[in-house]
Amino acid sequence: MSTTLAPRRRSALQTWQLRLPGFLMAAPAVAVFIAMFVIPMILAAVLSFTNWNGYSLNFDFIGWDNYAKAFRNPRSIDAAIFTGIVAVVGTVLCNGIGLAVAALISGPGRSNTLLRTIFFYPYVISSLIIGFIWSAMLSPQGAVNGVLSTIGLPAMPFLTDPTFAKASVIFTIAWAHFGFNMILFLAGIKSVPAEYYEAATVDGASRWQQFRSITLPLIAPVFTVNIVLTLVGLLKVYDVVLSLTDGGPAGSTQTIVYQILKNSFANSELGFGAAQSMVLLIVTAVIGLAVTLVRRRAEQKVTD
Repeated sequence: MSTTLAPRRRSALQTWQLRLPGFLMAAPAVAVFIAMFVIPMILAAVLSFTNWNGYSLNFDFIGWDNYAKAFRNPRSIDAAIFTGIVAVVGTVLCNGIGLAVAALISGPGRSNTLLRTIFFYPYVISSLIIGFIWSAMLSPQGAVNGVLSTIGLPAMPFLTDPTFAKASVIFTIAWAHFGFNMILFLAGIKSVPAEYYEAATVDGASRWQQFRSITLPLIAPVFTVNIVLTLVGLLKVYDVVLSLTDGGPAGSTQTIVYQILKNSFANSELGFGAAQSMVLLIVTAVIGLAVTLVRRRAEQKVTD
């Protein structure tokens, strides 16, 4: 009996010895993930059922009142609608512009290399700084209105009219973020084998036909990554709004994250802000998963 179990025990011990270095190497990352994400998420979930103001040590559990307030509050509903508009329109613009620019400058040459650097550079800059820059340019006495007045055109209310302010926020976000999508699309286009284009050229296919029939199907996975990352990222947009419009005029450009931070700190309603955070977390996870599944099916149809 002992002679048959000994090899198995030695085998299990050897297996753990082989796995131990991997566990030790992964342990710091796992610890950071738990400390920075899991524990704060659990605390936020608990606080979302309280009326804690963020300062006092005394608070009461109030059940689902914060969640009910989040869905009844007109400001929260308006912020959710605007956040959805920013996420959808911004995703379309970032990916559309990013793909178009990537296709145009995907060839070799110093000029294309310089253009890639120029187009990607805004993504490297802090979104807060970008918001301040465009705020100075689009303000009533800003550079854009100065140019308009020079050529005899009236000044435009880019940041003072609700409709113009919303469009300005979306434009600034797209301008700042499309460079990231461009780089991913460039990587996807560069990975397409040149033999496919050579065969299509021999068959007489135009560049547009090659792009539509070869490039687009083969970079479908890049589309999935770009759409999910952009959509999820824009659902959490905050810094551009803060520096560009500060949620104005009349609260028309407030996003969900802007509302969460305002309620949590400016209004000392941290329990309410935590409830909004949990709702945003769930919605973001559901949307990200749904978009990923839809895109995976689209990829399979393309490859089949």
